[in-house]
Amino acid sequence: MFNHFELQSAFKMHKQIIKFRSKLLVYLTHKMALPVLRIIRKPEIFPFSLHELERFPDGTLGSDLVYFLHEKKLDLLPYYARHDIKHILLEYDTTDEGEGCLQCFMLGNGHLSFPVIATVLYGLITMPEYWKAFKKAYIRGKKAPPISKWKWFEILKEPTAGLKNKINEIYLS
Repeated sequence: MFNHFELQSAFKMHKQIIKFRSKLLVYLTHKMALPVLRIIRKPEIFPFSLHELERFPDGTLGSDLVYFLHEKKLDLLPYYARHDIKHILLEYDTTDEGEGCLQCFMLGNGHLSFPVIATVLYGLITMPEYWKAFKKAYIRGKKAPPISKWKWFEILKEPTAGLKNKINEIYLS
């Protein structure tokens, strides 16, 4: 078997691999994919400032977006707000597992795009410890009503709980 030193060394190496994997995912997403996609897609500009969102009534998606950004210590990125909204509605964290689950949900929900496919493949190749969670998210996405065509910036004034219920009603029944 392994001695204590070998186990400790393997554990340290495993932690370093996970740290590197996480940094690579952030780099590929934020430094490579987002700038390219902004040019290719010409995404819709987010219509609200953080100050405007802070005035939304409690319980609305806009108000919850402000809370989410503060809680996660994130900035409001105009071209990334829709992604953050999905984190709120789908209740997947901003961890490696959560990012993979979010994209697996979107794949299951019928949304085929470069970021979805790339993140799902990256997760499947580098994160075998999350395969069960990814599968569960994919199945949840298959069962949920399609959300990729939602008017993401128009629903910010709606109650978050009602939007979550729309996504989960079929899955939970």
